Order: sequence, then C-alpha cells, then structure tokens
Amino acid sequence: MNTLVVYDSQYGNTEQIAQAIAETLRAFGQAQAIRIDPAAPIDLQGVDLLVMGSPTQGFRPTPAITSYLATLSPASAQGLAVACFDTRFRGRLMSHSAAPAMARQLNERGISPCVEPESFFVMAWRKKGPLEARELERAGAWARRVYETSRASRSVLSAHA
Repeated sequence: MNTLVVYDSQYGNTEQIAQAIAETLRAFGQAQAIRIDPAAPIDLQGVDLLVMGSPTQGFRPTPAITSYLATLSPASAQGLAVACFDTRFRGRLMSHSAAPAMARQLNERGISPCVEPESFFVMAWRKKGPLEARELERAGAWARRVYETSRASRSVLSAHA
C-alpha cells in the first residue's frame, strides 16, 4: 500500500503526529509525510491511502489544508481511501475541531473518509504544546486502524469490480 500523509503544522505537534502515522504505515508499504505547500501541487498518482492532518485553529483546519481539500474531486480520489486527523486542546469548549470539518468538506465533495476523524491532544496549559503523554503511541494505533479499514474497503471494492 502506498500512503501519503499531508499535513499542516504551526508548532510542530501536528507534524509529530503525521510522522508517527507515516512511520506506522511503513510496515504495510510505502508511506511518506509531507507538509502542505500551497505553491506545490500534490500528485496522488499511485497513492492508495491519503491521510490529512491539521492543527485546529478557530475550530477549523488551517487555510492551507482547507484550500487543498477544495482541489480534491471524486475523480481525483477514485479508488483512494481517505482519513483525517487534527491536533487540539482537550476540553468542553473545544468540542469543534479541524478533523470533523475536513471530513465534512470531503463529504460535500463526494469523497467519504474510511474512518471517523480523530483528534490528538496538545497540553492546554501551553499554547505551543507539547503533545499530551502517549499521543504518539495513540497515533500509531489509529494508523493501524486506518490501514485495516482501508484494506478491508479496498477488498470489497475489488470483489465488486
């Protein structure tokens, strides 16, 4: 399986999660994590799994990730499993976050993520983090779940082709 993890990061927390996800997914094939660059197009040719991550800013993804999502179409995502994650503070006031907004934007474009969006938590007492304890391990476990779900859905699609 060829996986691409596309992320944006402000303080490095989302980047750490993206790297942990890519590292875990390397056990199942090629996987790389790349930071979004609005000036550089992202080639999805040969990609089986696209994982997108963003820090939560103002209860939504960063403008760079939002712009990238707007470029995806059902045709460009044909046969592609997609998953979304974010980093955010834990708490009642932070019930809205970037990953569900990203999943909604994908659904509006006719692209269904293969798993529910996931949040990874940053210590709230410091704006810049660090990540809460064990979030990198949790990212690895989530990545394995994404892989298993995407593999199962690809098997179903292959059987119907």
